[in-house]
Amino acid sequence: MIVSIREKLIGRVLLIALMLITLVPFVAIFTTALAPAGTYPSGITWPSHPQWHNFVNAFNAANMGKLLWSSVLIVLGVVPASLLFAVMAGFAFGYLRPPGHRFVYLLIVLGLTLPFEGIITPLYYQVRDFGLLNTRWAIILPLIALFMPFSVLWMRAHFVNVPEELSEAASLDGANTWQLFWRVHVPLAKPALSSLAILLFLWTWNQFLLAIVLVDDPGKRTMAGALGAFQGQYGTDIPTLCAGALLIMAPTIVIFIIFQRRFAAALLQGSVKG
Repeated sequence: MIVSIREKLIGRVLLIALMLITLVPFVAIFTTALAPAGTYPSGITWPSHPQWHNFVNAFNAANMGKLLWSSVLIVLGVVPASLLFAVMAGFAFGYLRPPGHRFVYLLIVLGLTLPFEGIITPLYYQVRDFGLLNTRWAIILPLIALFMPFSVLWMRAHFVNVPEELSEAASLDGANTWQLFWRVHVPLAKPALSSLAILLFLWTWNQFLLAIVLVDDPGKRTMAGALGAFQGQYGTDIPTLCAGALLIMAPTIVIFIIFQRRFAAALLQGSVKG
């Protein structure tokens, strides 16, 4: 298909406009973070005397060193378990297709319609009855369950697109179902798994609601839970809050930049079959 010069120009203009719309909020937060503490800057203006120490103050005020370690523990508890359950369930729904799999898969997909805010109250009482309140398990276990619908949907989409010829060839060579899963399908699923791992990491790292509601100890929350440390009794220090928000976003931005090619490859996987 031949793309005209006009279409290319329109596409580039739209991409530039979208990029500007995405970057403007970050620029506004960055310039605000450099303003003097206690002020309320309006608009995007570069301060005459940038207060770079606001980032140090935000790091110390929220005790982010401790929260960083807590976030790493929560991510290590959520992401590997979610990937394991998702790849096994995706293989079952996408390749094995046992009796009744369509109905069960429909129930799992319906889980995508459940917002965190709509189930936070019953979830609180359930976690309390299990005796897990104010522990990291109160964040880890619900997140694994809440991430399952999307994770299973993501992995099933990959296994459905795997050519049947590969599985048939492995079966003819004597591979059983377990060997077929680990030696054939899982290696082929690495792009989908890596991109899903990136998404789960981003969502877990930025989890705020569950960390605030289910955990009272600030040292056991995620990094996003540190935002509450800047809310005082009589007001909020906006520059320090913006500096803290940038520090919290920094790891997720770095991870996405490093793995963006793999993420894009997984999104395009299955668009071309042959």
